[in-house]
Amino acid sequence: MIEAVGLTKRYGAKTAVYNLSFQVRPGVVTGFLGPNGSGKSTTMRMILGLDRPTAGHVTIGGHPFRQLPNAPRQVGALLDAKAVHGGRSARSHLLSLAQLAGIPAQRVDEVLGVVGLQDVARRRSKGFSLGMGQRLGIAAALLGDPQVLLFDEPVNGLDPEGILWVRNLMKKLAAEGRTVFVSSHLMSEMALTADHLIVIGRGQLLADMSVTDFISANSADFARVRTPEAEPAQREKLTAALMEAGGQVLSEPDGALRVTGLPLPRISDLAHGADVRLWELSPHQASLEEAYMRMTQGAVDYRSTDDRLAHLQPPLQPGHPGYGMPPQQQPVVQDVPQQGWYAPPPPGQNPYAGAPGQAPAPYAPPAAVPPGAPQPSPSQPSDTPKDAR
Repeated sequence: MIEAVGLTKRYGAKTAVYNLSFQVRPGVVTGFLGPNGSGKSTTMRMILGLDRPTAGHVTIGGHPFRQLPNAPRQVGALLDAKAVHGGRSARSHLLSLAQLAGIPAQRVDEVLGVVGLQDVARRRSKGFSLGMGQRLGIAAALLGDPQVLLFDEPVNGLDPEGILWVRNLMKKLAAEGRTVFVSSHLMSEMALTADHLIVIGRGQLLADMSVTDFISANSADFARVRTPEAEPAQREKLTAALMEAGGQVLSEPDGALRVTGLPLPRISDLAHGADVRLWELSPHQASLEEAYMRMTQGAVDYRSTDDRLAHLQPPLQPGHPGYGMPPQQQPVVQDVPQQGWYAPPPPGQNPYAGAPGQAPAPYAPPAAVPPGAPQPSPSQPSDTPKDAR
């Protein structure tokens, strides 16, 4: 079991983790969620003794990681799949780790088979794809057959078959009574893999509960109700009956009704009592992604803004209608092609196109300018279209 008590980590004036306390129990897959910059990687590094807490402590099986005897046989971790010497083969990399931990060499071939890299075991890792690197990192975590496993984004770069394999592997390890702690940004995958969630934001604990409880606590379940579209009077009659019974009714853009505060059987009974036919009566439960977004919306550090491609536009010159005005207040002005650019004229205004139904006139080169005659100015366009010159 992993236990953190009052865990705090500061880097100068920045506080990455503050007063964080939680437990990761064996026998279940525990998901570790949070926005970018929320302190997940820092927390995992402190669990593994790679960073020292500024305050508080974290233990594995009742002992700090640095005090565990032969830690690789008790704790396996994947934090950075790229932390491999590119000149080493997959087998050589795992063999060096096994020798340092006193693990038999035959175990190397076993884990290579578990992660599916047995056919490329002697290839240099610098030629591995992102997904192959993830598999090699998972193999290193499994090398000592540990009871505690930590994975940071283990499905990053994997194809659908690889993602399914990782999901089944996590569940299998937890079913064996191991402690499995997984960090991921893929909400749909975490909903299928994790049994329990620990959610942090800006270094502080936001939630520590089961996946089911987390979704229920951070979403509003509702019933979706639809009446015949050609009979708006029935829709109004049903709305009145539902609100009189204590329900809250909202109209959706597609004409359906969103009803909260009433169970589905009660809604059906009210519709029957009001003599209203229903075309749809279905429950809606929020996904883990919806619940997560609602929980963490106030803890996101990096938000997108409206991109008007301002960095690609030349600065406005004096005389332009929007000169000196903020970008959001600048009027939209039809761009005029700069000299040296050709823009086709609007339909019906092309002097080089024939009348409707006629073939275009053949191109005739301009007459030569006699010697001594004034040459056309470069700033004045000639009678020949630019794309024909």
